Amino acid sequence: MTTAYKFGPYRLDAEAEILFHGAEPVALGQRAVALLRVLVEQAGVPVSKDALIDAAWPGLAVEESNLTVQIAALRRVFAEGPAGNARWIETLSRRGYRYVGPAVAIEEDHPATAGKAQPVLMPKLPDKPSIAVLPFTNMSGDPEQGYFADGITDDIIMELSRFSELFVIARNSSFQYKGKSVDVRQIGRELGVRYVLEGSIRRGGDRVRIGAQLIDASTGTHRWAERYLRKVEDVFAVQDEVARTIVAILAAHVNKAEVERTLLKPPATWQAYDNYMRACDAFASYLSFYRVEDLYEARRYLERSLSVDVGYARAYAALSRTHMIAWVNPSDGDYLNPDALDRAYQLASKALQLDPNLPQAHADLGYVLTYKRQHEASLAKFEAAIALNPNFTEWRFALALVYAGEPARATDIVKAHMRLDPYCPPAAPGFLGFAHYMLEDYAEALAPLTDCVSRAPNMRSGHAWLAATYAQIGELKKARKEAVEVLRIEPGWTIEGAARQLAVFKYPRDVEHWLAGLRKAGLPEK
Repeated sequence: MTTAYKFGPYRLDAEAEILFHGAEPVALGQRAVALLRVLVEQAGVPVSKDALIDAAWPGLAVEESNLTVQIAALRRVFAEGPAGNARWIETLSRRGYRYVGPAVAIEEDHPATAGKAQPVLMPKLPDKPSIAVLPFTNMSGDPEQGYFADGITDDIIMELSRFSELFVIARNSSFQYKGKSVDVRQIGRELGVRYVLEGSIRRGGDRVRIGAQLIDASTGTHRWAERYLRKVEDVFAVQDEVARTIVAILAAHVNKAEVERTLLKPPATWQAYDNYMRACDAFASYLSFYRVEDLYEARRYLERSLSVDVGYARAYAALSRTHMIAWVNPSDGDYLNPDALDRAYQLASKALQLDPNLPQAHADLGYVLTYKRQHEASLAKFEAAIALNPNFTEWRFALALVYAGEPARATDIVKAHMRLDPYCPPAAPGFLGFAHYMLEDYAEALAPLTDCVSRAPNMRSGHAWLAATYAQIGELKKARKEAVEVLRIEPGWTIEGAARQLAVFKYPRDVEHWLAGLRKAGLPEK
């Protein structure tokens, strides 16, 4: 099968990697052709510099100047041709490049119809992240082991399907490519998906090696890859454990890729989902820098999202999150304001009403209930989220457990989340450190708390946790330094004021243990 792209007087043969002007080949290097292919495949859409570099120099670390040279070569070709237009490739300051030339037509010749023009109907990409899991390749040399590779593939498809925010191609369609060598970009077009997961299984004796890689089907670039080596004592247990591990990590990478992709999309294509993803990016920025403008930006995007789709449960859940975080942190007048807490509760409840099967909505309501001191109800909501999707992880569940008097379980929850979510916010290690503090494992608390404040220097609670921890182990000079940071962020902070209001522990002994550390650190009582 040959795929070609026609635009103006040019024809790009994707397989042969040759650009033609009419019937004449154009003198152009392989890397320039690779860049051109990515640009015309996404005609009208900005393509980041990183995506272009990955396409032309896969697996290599190169200077950005190399990209500039190849783009200049492409522009020179277009400027010298009869079309005489070097502006077909537009530079987007600090973002990337975009093809804005003549309309691009896709031609594909199948062996049975070689030489004949064939209409190709490609499914439209859905409005949410889409993925196809290809049958894992059996590399064991034993055809009998094919069932194991198919079983891993089946499990991953099934587990991914639990994520309501993902569009997952059914097994029947994915398995059409079993045993075939097909370019993932073609698979992406034929199935109408943005991402493809490939994998391989090699089993020998009592051990099995499993490899998986996530590929952006629009560019052919790799987003993530991992290998797993397991001892096979119970085949089905290994199959289940590896599938769940791959799926949880995969979901995190797909979401990150989607944020990056959404930020490059032109405003004319914004939909409810695009605004939601932009809001998530702004909220993630808030969790690192605690700038109130990031919080407001997240809300603006969520309100736009809901103006497009008034029944979008995920947007309501995210909006609840913004009001909840504003109640906890001294960003504006919503800090410790009962009205803000009530708004967070109402929005999370609305999300749950719209979509009772949305794990995130259960978790958001659970987090609000923690600060309403309804600990049993809070934990029940987090448990419901996990029951709906065993792959769902939520770092705030750890804080709910700490306040409910279960810090040991909290450490397990947040460690699992940090393992499965490579992009967890700085508060996640902060919660781990706080849990260790409540267990009186002060030495264990130091590393995650230090990580927390180094990544989020304006997170007041992180400095407070670290100040109390240093104080408990007798490092008073360091404790005083962290106490200064607490008061820098919130000058009016006192133990009997904000600290006690936020100490929503189920058991009074835990409240006193926490406040004792703050007193030792030298923070003001009133």
